[in-house]
Amino acid sequence: MKIEGVDFFYLSMPEVTTAADGSQDALVVRVSAGGLIGWGECEASPLVSIAAFVTPMSHGACRSVSASVLGRDLNAPEDIHAIAADVAYYSMDLLQAAHTWSGIEMALWDLLGKARGEPAWKLLGYSRAWPKLPYASVLFGATPAETFERARDIREQGFQAAKFGWAPFGESPESDALQLDAAREGLGADGILLVDAGQVFVEDVEAASARLKAMERNRVTFFEEPFGGQSLSAYHALSQRAAAAGVGIAGGEAAHNRQMAEHLIDFGGVRYIQIDCGRIGGLGPAKAVADHAAAKGVTYVNHTFTSNLALSASLQPFAGLRDHRICEYPTGLQPLARELTLTRIMPDAEGLIHVPDAPGLGIEIDPAAIARYRVDVEIRVAGKSLFKSAM
Repeated sequence: MKIEGVDFFYLSMPEVTTAADGSQDALVVRVSAGGLIGWGECEASPLVSIAAFVTPMSHGACRSVSASVLGRDLNAPEDIHAIAADVAYYSMDLLQAAHTWSGIEMALWDLLGKARGEPAWKLLGYSRAWPKLPYASVLFGATPAETFERARDIREQGFQAAKFGWAPFGESPESDALQLDAAREGLGADGILLVDAGQVFVEDVEAASARLKAMERNRVTFFEEPFGGQSLSAYHALSQRAAAAGVGIAGGEAAHNRQMAEHLIDFGGVRYIQIDCGRIGGLGPAKAVADHAAAKGVTYVNHTFTSNLALSASLQPFAGLRDHRICEYPTGLQPLARELTLTRIMPDAEGLIHVPDAPGLGIEIDPAAIARYRVDVEIRVAGKSLFKSAM
């Protein structure tokens, strides 16, 4: 097969707010080859990512992503790896390239899986996929009382674990302690409690450490993204302090290549490495990180806060790792993200979710949802149309 076409669909809710909610818009990718279609999703600004695919060449190391993709062979996993290497080399000065390529790469695994009649996780080298324990991923409430209600609702829905994140967490150690107490009370004594700081402490190890006592009291399993993704020395310092409190430090969603994630493990000291396939370059580098994490005794966790298409993609790289069980499972999605797919990955009677066993990513897209939320885009340069929204 040869890659014949790559189409992007910029989808958006009617109103996009400043809330830390990645499901308010989406960039969905459709790749065609050999009479088959594959689907992927980028986790990035849609318009900028489209531009990275079609932008005119600036010089030899700053070419469009399309230059490395269109017309290429797609018959084996090695072909995907070869295209990835070319994108990294020929678009090295195009900083959005990794995000644009991520959605395309997902779609290539989806398409190749359909061509071979095998799920993507099998193409990645696993012999079977193990069920995962989903944690409901939600934002903190504006008040501790609201956080308590959200936690209680999550337990009533049957979830055994929950992650609370972002503002107002970080306002003060005292207010954060009240939020953590409320989350633990609502979740119950046996629930798995996780916290996402959303990089609010930047590189302030002392400020982040001031929350460890309340986390220890509330038995927080991991403390996610206290700092920016490249703040390795801060991660390292906090991870040593957190270990004494029985709290694991987590991070990695900001990694847009395999090396950034591995550095967090090797030099940052994280105990949980969280990878977003829509940012790191797709399933291939995510699988490499999963292998590295397993070898280092670090737990791999998926990162996703959008549709079930992205959720399925995020599960593939660690599907075959039996002991890496917990996984992010967004529950507070906007209608766009909920309606994008006809296939839904739902918890079973035991509260576990299963990686799709169907070919590719195992997710069926709803064309009506694409039409309903599509934003028409045209990119023109010097009077020439470089991109126009597909139908």
